[in-house]
Amino acid sequence: MLSEESAAAVRATLPVVAAQLDTITARFYDTMFADRPELLDGLFNRGNQRNGEQRRALAGSIAAFATMLLDHPDERPDELLSRIAHKHAAVGVTEDQYVIVHKYLFGAIAEVLGDAVTPDVAAAWDEVYWLMAGALIAIEARVYAAAGAEGGRTWRTWQVVERREETPDAMSLLLRPLGDEPVPPALPGQYVSIRVRMPDGVHQLRQYTLSGEGDGDGDGGLRRVTVKRVEDGEVSALLHATAREGDELTLSAPFGDVALRDGEAPLVLVSAGIGCTPITAMLGHLARTGDPRRVLLLHADRDVTSHPLRADMARLAAEVGAEQVLWYERDAPEGARTGLMDLDGVAIPEGAEVYMCGPVPFMRAVRGGLIRAGVAPKDIHYEVFGPDLWLGAA
Repeated sequence: MLSEESAAAVRATLPVVAAQLDTITARFYDTMFADRPELLDGLFNRGNQRNGEQRRALAGSIAAFATMLLDHPDERPDELLSRIAHKHAAVGVTEDQYVIVHKYLFGAIAEVLGDAVTPDVAAAWDEVYWLMAGALIAIEARVYAAAGAEGGRTWRTWQVVERREETPDAMSLLLRPLGDEPVPPALPGQYVSIRVRMPDGVHQLRQYTLSGEGDGDGDGGLRRVTVKRVEDGEVSALLHATAREGDELTLSAPFGDVALRDGEAPLVLVSAGIGCTPITAMLGHLARTGDPRRVLLLHADRDVTSHPLRADMARLAAEVGAEQVLWYERDAPEGARTGLMDLDGVAIPEGAEVYMCGPVPFMRAVRGGLIRAGVAPKDIHYEVFGPDLWLGAA
């Protein structure tokens, strides 16, 4: 909770700060990486630095957190913080790094806003920062503990035991852990980070959803990731070009706050493109556990040949007795619909809980259709690959 004095100062300056946040965060990252280039080696995603997504995500989360502090002073925005905390844990963020971020972020604020940053204004926004940082540090400690990765010690070596081509631009890797340590638990829908050394010597990491397990329902800790080769995606391109059976990869423990929950409500599982990976993992869990819930499975793709994990989704849908509706933009086979996903004519179960993954514009459109169909907004859970530019606005 903000002090009364700080709340008044933040309320008065929020419009000015929010209008300049993109400039502030750009200056922050430029200055920090100029002084601390080692942070780009195995921590920050330099692809998201180039395209500006990380900058926009940081700006959006700061503005959203400050707004929530003002509008709901007696509440902590746990949903916002949990999403950020899991993303941080997946890359190994530690408590001491919040001090580094504070130094460069507030230097950028002072530089961009100049004389508008009076001592009172600086103190108020400092309070906002440390309220947010303190909450994240506490949540991240619990997230690390749950994953058996206290203090950010999350990395482990895994071996590729099988590579399977899914589509022309997507492939799956089945992985086995090396060593005798217990395999950290994974919930259906969670992701891991894969850390690789790039040709220029810099380590980069990316998050990939655990799309399934090996035969034997996880015996031996086998896990599968499905990687789509994306434009300008240096890690996905490297994995597609080099990852082969017998190779070793460095993986984090599983993280992610959008995981299938136990319950009795009907499930609606919605995906587009490579967003099918968490949905396939959820279907696998439902099949392995014999979960009796009613399941409606909705997926959209460009065409059949572009649909990753298509055979797995169909098999698992049959095992759990799911109703399946598919949309393809072209060459839709018999039984599928042509075009983009449109919920007109789709019977959404009453009281359904929804899990959704795909491009943000797709999820925005489908979320609106689900709400019009009577689904409560609180029952729509979504996962975003990369910085969550929807955070605080969904």
